[in-house]
Amino acid sequence: MNNTGSAFGIILLLMISHLSLSFVYAKNALHMFQQNRYELYRYTKWLFNKNNFRISLTFLYVVILLVMRLLFRKGGLILNILITVVFAVILIYKEMNKEYIKPLVLTGRVKRQIAVFSVLLFVATLITVRVFNYPLRGILSIALPYLLIYPMALITSPIEEAVKKKYENEAREILKGYDDLIKIGITGSYGKTTTKNVIKDIISEKYYTLITPASYNTPMGITRTIREHFKPIYEVFVCEMGADHVGEISYLMDFVKPKYGIVTSIGPQHLNTFGSQENIIREKMQEIELLPADGVGIINIDNEYIRDYKIENKCKIVTVGIKNKDADYTATDIEYTKKGSSFKVKIGKSAVKFTTVLLGEHNIMNVLCGIALARELGMSVKEIQKGVSSISQVEHRLEIKDINGFTFIDNAFNSNPVGCKYALDVLSMMDGKRIIVTPGLIDLGKEENEDNYEFGRYMKDRADFVILVGEKNSAYVRKGALESGFDEGCILTVNSVREAFNYVYTHFSKKDTILLENDLPDAFLH
Repeated sequence: MNNTGSAFGIILLLMISHLSLSFVYAKNALHMFQQNRYELYRYTKWLFNKNNFRISLTFLYVVILLVMRLLFRKGGLILNILITVVFAVILIYKEMNKEYIKPLVLTGRVKRQIAVFSVLLFVATLITVRVFNYPLRGILSIALPYLLIYPMALITSPIEEAVKKKYENEAREILKGYDDLIKIGITGSYGKTTTKNVIKDIISEKYYTLITPASYNTPMGITRTIREHFKPIYEVFVCEMGADHVGEISYLMDFVKPKYGIVTSIGPQHLNTFGSQENIIREKMQEIELLPADGVGIINIDNEYIRDYKIENKCKIVTVGIKNKDADYTATDIEYTKKGSSFKVKIGKSAVKFTTVLLGEHNIMNVLCGIALARELGMSVKEIQKGVSSISQVEHRLEIKDINGFTFIDNAFNSNPVGCKYALDVLSMMDGKRIIVTPGLIDLGKEENEDNYEFGRYMKDRADFVILVGEKNSAYVRKGALESGFDEGCILTVNSVREAFNYVYTHFSKKDTILLENDLPDAFLH
């Protein structure tokens, strides 16, 4: 009886110590699975990146267990438990005090995953402490959480699909109940969210308007918007439609069935998942090709991919442009100041002047899309002028901010090969020293290194100091900057955004301007 009780006690202690060690790695695994969009393919790519694991502390722990195995061939069990607990406490302390760029969000989906994951981890740990000796069971305590993501995903996937389908069907039924609702779909490689917000500010001068919030552009995000925010008072629903796989725009068009469609731009965004630029073009243009015969498509013909595409739909097509003077709506006489932009648009026989707080040529294009849509919706010139002048800055998209007395241009959510250059053009207009903080660009497929290189080259004469966050994505940015003639002494690489901010606060003045270009999730920095 005593022997049985002792054996049970030892197993219980081992379970507690190894579960406590596994806890931090389990949280990290779930966090990274979420940041990789719950896709096993993306998660696997992240998992096998050599920089992911907490290498130094993990390596030290394994070495100590190996030494213990050599010194205590027939004992050392209690010492093993104590060392495991000590390392667990250190890791938990570090985890609790770590500031993530995008923390783990405890959605309903994540809570269901945690429930399944906890059962799997408990069973796996029990088997580990019963079957394996140290140091192997210590190594498994670290590795198991990352590996258990796979069976957890397979188990929860049917559940999530059923939940999504139920909620989506409810959202479809809500939309069916409002025949007079004006529905507008927006897609593009870049500019979707800004254009959506611009349109809301303009057409709200005449219509009660609901938009999908933030970057809600997936079936589930759109479903949540309809189920949680839609009210009978709304006359217009503006829906951002995102896609990084073939077939997603078609699915969303069938879901929402908009009468008006806008394609803001097309470029090499999400090449890894689309497979080719041709796939991206065809997918984005489904926004126009799947409109009803009495629908209206608004397209940016400054973009060569859009301009050269042969649209297979006889619906009305309205074009906008800045460089292309053949567009139906063209911006001319563009002027920029620190307070915003002004430009003229020919409407009928008159050149109408518009002013906005937004900065950058790409934002003028976004406003043009809004002006064209407003005209199609029957708004007067005065209503549109008032709407454009009331456009608010869009969060994290060339948004001017005062942080601790310093002037920041926050372009964290608008980083792409085109947008980053527009942002540098805006930075070049600012007084004082001009600083850019960036980790580089991501998710650009085989063109990523070249795009980052060109991004670095474009910094010359537009920025005075460059702070690169992390070496993983910024190496080619540095290379491009240096080869363009940028002073090497004015390029600094740091490990985190916090380090970058601390450097700014201690080395620059409040008369200077800092551009925050891109804000990568932790999955891309570790």
